[in-house]
This record gives sequence, structure tokens and C-alpha cells, in this order.
Amino acid sequence: MNTKAVIAMSGGVDSSVAAFLTKNQGYDCIGATMKLFHNEEICIPREKSCCSLEDVEDARNVAHSLGIPYYVFNFTDRFREDVIDRFVNAYETGATPNPCIDCNRYLKFDKLFLRAQELNYDYVVTGHYARIEYNENSGRYLLKKAIDETKDQSYVLYSMTQDQLAHTLFPLGSLRKTEVRKIAEQNGFVNAKKHDSQDICFVQSGTYGEFIKQYTGKHYPSGNFVLKNGTVLGRHKGIINYTVGQRKGLGIAYEEPLYVTEINTADNTVILGTDRDLYSKTITANKVNLISVEKIERPIRVKAKVRYRQTEQPATVIQTGDDSITVEFDEPQRAITKGQAVVLYDGDIIVGGGTIQ
Repeated sequence: MNTKAVIAMSGGVDSSVAAFLTKNQGYDCIGATMKLFHNEEICIPREKSCCSLEDVEDARNVAHSLGIPYYVFNFTDRFREDVIDRFVNAYETGATPNPCIDCNRYLKFDKLFLRAQELNYDYVVTGHYARIEYNENSGRYLLKKAIDETKDQSYVLYSMTQDQLAHTLFPLGSLRKTEVRKIAEQNGFVNAKKHDSQDICFVQSGTYGEFIKQYTGKHYPSGNFVLKNGTVLGRHKGIINYTVGQRKGLGIAYEEPLYVTEINTADNTVILGTDRDLYSKTITANKVNLISVEKIERPIRVKAKVRYRQTEQPATVIQTGDDSITVEFDEPQRAITKGQAVVLYDGDIIVGGGTIQ
């Protein structure tokens, strides 16, 4: 086989095993770590984060042990524009972003994907837990859940296009995490027992609001906490510090527990309500990407989820425009949040998804 593959290597165990499996399948491989940010620019110590020297050295060590060339690609400008700045803008406009989805959309399967093409490589390989299959009947590539549903990452991959799916490999999609660790240990990888990365890579300490203030240097003014009837309950500390469904940190005494139900940027208010005020059945979404079908011609039954760790729920979806869908759940869902993704499933096949409006 003379097929060539660029392995996205983060320094973690998953991408290392993905590299091992791809090379063993006969691909001509190179390893590549994406340099996403300079730690000092986002106010965290040099030795922390997934862009740390330790992670680069771990990736380089594994690549060397596999006998494959290794490179570091500097994508800091693109990451700042399409991930960090989008993250900040979302909180400034009362939304709650998902930067992992943006990183996949704009970095791994756009910037790195294009770099692989420029280098005349056939595939991009990552350590994501998901599967790709080609359906001859529909003539479309399908994105499917991983075998190990406890590690499934299909939710954050829903934005992949047909061309990207055709030139991407997910070697871990048919494995369980325990098997991946075992392969790493059997091959003596330095990161075999390395902990999985948690939370958002560029926010290493403190709250998201604290990060945003440090990153932008802006002052975010306080405003009123209000009930939906307009009753003022107190003062908030700036809208960037809140998200729908939040209960902690409000500092409001009331006859029953209160939660953030809405953020109104027009008058700088945070609307509070009870738990029952968080439930709704209907959502609209834009920035739609469909995978298993080219278009939703009529209402179809799906299962859908509105956050990464949620179990999919029965729903009906209709396409209302070239770039918009409406999802009607059978039962009300809690804390549906503007800026998050709604992802649609047909069994273990991802139909598509979009950004909640």
C-alpha cells in the first residue's frame, strides 16, 4: 500500500494508538501536532495545556518509536480567530459555545485537512472515538457512533462534510478505551497511562468569565437579575459569567431554588426562574450540516441531544431552510442553551446537526 496519512498527534494515548494502528495497516504516515496557542497569550503557565512542551515531546517520542516523521504545525492564528474569539463572542452575546466542535470544524478537519492535501497525503487520522462507513445505496459517507458508547465523540464531529469523511480515518471507533490503553502499554508508549485531557484546553484555571476578562482586557458591567415578570432580585457580575441552567454563584435568596433561564444582552439582564421554567420542547438551529442525507425533504423521526453528555431523546425534525431546522421533542428538555449543538441520530448513524438559536 502506498496510501499516505497525516496523523494528528496531541501527545495523548488515543492519537498515539491511532498512529500505531494506521502504520500497521500499511499506510505511509507522518505525525503532526497542531500548535494552537502560545500559553503566555492566554495567561496560563508555559508548562500547562495540550500545547505544552511535554505533550509535544510525548507525541515526538511515540512517532520516533513508530519510525514515522514528526512535525509541529503552527495554527495559532487560525485557532485564535475561529475558536478562542468565537468562544468569547458567544459569551458576550448571551450564548454558550462548544469550542471542541469549532476546533474540529475549523482546525482538524479544515486547516489540518487542507495542509494534508497540500502535502499530497490521502487521509487525516485522529484519535476520535467514532466510525466512518460508506453507504453504497445512498452514495454517501456515514458518521456513526463508536463501539464504546462511553467514549463516543460523534456529537462533536457532526459538522464534517462528505469530502472530509471520505479522507478521514478513525482507527479507534471499533475499539474500547481499555483496549486502546492495553495496546499503548504493550508497545511501551510513554503516555500509556496518561490521563485524558479535561474541559477546555485554553482555560486551565479559574472560571470562563475570568478567562474572558483576562483575554480581552474588557470590563463587563453588572446588571439586574430579574424574574420573567420583571421583578428585580439583585445585581449580577456581568453576563459573561452566566449560562442557561446555572444555579451556583447567583447569590440570590428566594423562596425556592432559582436558575438562569435567559440572558438578555439588549438590556444587560439575567433572567432567573425555577427549575420548571428551564423546560421546553421546540428549538430552532442554524449552521446546519447534514451527513446521512443531502436534505430533509419532510418531517422525520430522530433521536436528538442538545449537549455532549445527554442521552438522545425522541424528536421530530423538519428542515425550514437551506441552513435551518426545527426540532420538536416528544418530551420537554431541560436547559436548552443558545450556542450549543443539537445533533440528530438515526440509531447509531448521525443524520446531522446545527447550532441552537
